[in-house]
Amino acid sequence: MPAFHRFTIHPDPTLTNPLYSLPFSFLDQPLGSSPLFTPAAEMEGTRRRSTTTTKPFRKLTDHDESSALTGPKASDALPLPLYITNALFFTVFFSVVYFLLTRWREKIRNSTPLHLLTLSDIVAIFAFVASFIYMLGFFGIDFVQSLILRPSPDVWAAEDDDEDEEDLLKEDARKVPCGQALDCTAPPQKLAVVPSPPLKPKVVDEIPFPTTLKEEDEEIINSVVAGKTPSYSLESKLGDCKRAAAIRREALQRITCKSLSGLPLEGFDYESILGQCCEMPVGYVQIPVGIAGPLLLDDKEYSVPMATTEGCLVASTNRGCKAIHLSGGATSVLLRDAMTRAPVVRFGTAKRAAQLKFYLEDPANFEDVSTAFNKSSRFGRLQNIKCALAGKNLYIRFSCSTGDAMGMNMVSKGVQNVLDFLQKDFPDMDVLGISGNYCSDKKPSAVNWIEGRGKSVVCEAIIKGDVVRKVLKTNVGALVELNMLKNLTGSAMAGALGGFNAQASNIVSAIYIATGQDPAQNVESSHCITMMEPLNGGEDLHVSVTMPSIEVGTVGGGTQLASQSACLNLLGVKGASKETPGANARLLASIVAGSVLAAELSLMSAIAAGQLVSSHMKFNRSKKDVSKVSS
Repeated sequence: MPAFHRFTIHPDPTLTNPLYSLPFSFLDQPLGSSPLFTPAAEMEGTRRRSTTTTKPFRKLTDHDESSALTGPKASDALPLPLYITNALFFTVFFSVVYFLLTRWREKIRNSTPLHLLTLSDIVAIFAFVASFIYMLGFFGIDFVQSLILRPSPDVWAAEDDDEDEEDLLKEDARKVPCGQALDCTAPPQKLAVVPSPPLKPKVVDEIPFPTTLKEEDEEIINSVVAGKTPSYSLESKLGDCKRAAAIRREALQRITCKSLSGLPLEGFDYESILGQCCEMPVGYVQIPVGIAGPLLLDDKEYSVPMATTEGCLVASTNRGCKAIHLSGGATSVLLRDAMTRAPVVRFGTAKRAAQLKFYLEDPANFEDVSTAFNKSSRFGRLQNIKCALAGKNLYIRFSCSTGDAMGMNMVSKGVQNVLDFLQKDFPDMDVLGISGNYCSDKKPSAVNWIEGRGKSVVCEAIIKGDVVRKVLKTNVGALVELNMLKNLTGSAMAGALGGFNAQASNIVSAIYIATGQDPAQNVESSHCITMMEPLNGGEDLHVSVTMPSIEVGTVGGGTQLASQSACLNLLGVKGASKETPGANARLLASIVAGSVLAAELSLMSAIAAGQLVSSHMKFNRSKKDVSKVSS
């Protein structure tokens, strides 16, 4: 194993910056492997870059380092120690100020013109100017430059020789050079220079420089790695979102010494997510999208996109869609459409909090409150208010329609308007938070299960007996019994909250990711109860799903991204409905419920027929016999 040595770089006069033209692997090459490098083992501290010819290096003293990093000071002009010089000029400055003020006060009392100067006045003025210039040079200039002339930490350094030298000094002081190559093995602290014949360069398993980056981006990357430039500010400073993502990605690899080669960067519109979908991107995750269907729902066919990495999920849903289609289709009913937000406010007494509760729940006051609420949006319309009291704390649950948007921001703005309106009549109301979790968002809760949130939908279908036998490979009686014992009794035994189903969250999550919904709202959107009953003397099967809180939208958020927009377009619900505001979002909720119905039907049939394990082994697992694989 060859010995590695520290080196200095001889600049090539034909290059603007010799560091930018070198491969990163040269930084870890052994001594003598490149004519650009010269050993400098005697140097323990920082190094300066030569600007003319190569000269022998000497160890830098503290004074050298201070001069190199801070530049000349005003005190360098005098051969006195710094503290004596400062004391002298401080004494002179305040002495002459006191003298001049005293002289001017005497002149004012004696009615003597101030411009008439004696010799002592002239000497004092000159001493004042000299001491002021010294203190300004010693303290003021550096302070003014730090506030006005010097760039802030958010702006990377200028490309002049002095700052290049300072950067080199700081970089050379690092003990572990992880910034250039992704080999984080710490070099030895001190090595003796041992002459050796030229050796082949060390092969470093490093990540190739991204093709989207240019050589001038190297300085920005180094600035991010050093912490001078915040990563989150790259988009605003560069004005190029893709370039910012590439630079952030490369800086992250150097900081963490971990490769992101498997995370794609190309092929994504980073402008489309700026300021609304994702901050500080370094790439995007690929999730396969499968198509289940056609789903025959309310006499229309829909091909349902599902983004998932789980095997059998799309195939199972597709089988359920087939059974529904062969049986004449499914029917959906929208029960409610209202997004909620519940702030928490506090009063001095419970009686005072109850007074606000009675005020808000009084129908006579609803018009005034709704007027304040509705002025925030032309689509947001207040529907009702429900209050809950806990001591002197009041939780106010506002419900409103939101058009084709999912509506969280819309309802929050309306609630803020109402709180401002109520503050006039209830000045002692203390608003603790715009959300008090009585909404309830992204958490399982009884209030959503009972009252609903977003779109409340019920979807049903009658599956013919021969379809149950031939397509689903089971029988009506087995399905009804399994549903009662598993989805109803079993969930009750587990203390489920809205989880009286087999796999509603599987389908909700897959469709949400494919269509640009908020995946975290899968929590309450998956609240579902699956019911199965025999019909026509047990020959046919009635199956239904009731989902009280499906939270979806077709505008805003991730719905505008290219891939998600394409999936919405496939379903015919892209964007806002021009004819009936909110129609596209309501239709999407019905499609989600219909897809859940198909998936529930197929999975329950697989379990009843004993096919669950065999189907997953066939489509979702490796066929390799691990018992025969040698360890």
